[in-house]
Amino acid sequence: MSLLTKLFGRKQDDRAVARPLWHRTVEIAREKEWYRDCGVADTVGGRFDMITLILSVVLIRMERDAELVEPSVRLTELFVEDMDGQLRESGVGDVIVGKRVGQLMSVLGGRLGAYREALAARDEALMAEAISRNVTLHDGTDPLLLTRRVRAFAAGLDLVPAFRVLDAEIGK
Repeated sequence: MSLLTKLFGRKQDDRAVARPLWHRTVEIAREKEWYRDCGVADTVGGRFDMITLILSVVLIRMERDAELVEPSVRLTELFVEDMDGQLRESGVGDVIVGKRVGQLMSVLGGRLGAYREALAARDEALMAEAISRNVTLHDGTDPLLLTRRVRAFAAGLDLVPAFRVLDAEIGK
């Protein structure tokens, strides 16, 4: 540790542990197949919907392991940090950013609850209903296309050991 770091108390990045997983979550949410094959609208709204969907599935998986609970908090903080940055980049002013981020967190929380319930019930129709309410799909797209792929992703993620989840070795 350098003298300057000691003097000025440069803080360690608590989110570093979850950063690779955040980047991998976003990569998965941006995979072309979601948009091309499953009918998700390739728009700002559709991409946000996919990030919250994939993030929700990852967070639900992390809830099951005590060693992943704290990193799941860091992962959520990275979501907030990213959304804050995206809002500022798109021209939203400082006064409004906090309120908008709060709204986005509320959206994530609602979706997380809906997806948690549907995945726990192992009910395809319940998951399709949650997806229909929360994901921007092209007109006429059957939500079961996305539902089946998301459920397959979640099932695969359930098989990944905790240390590999944290190392972002998911969705491969």
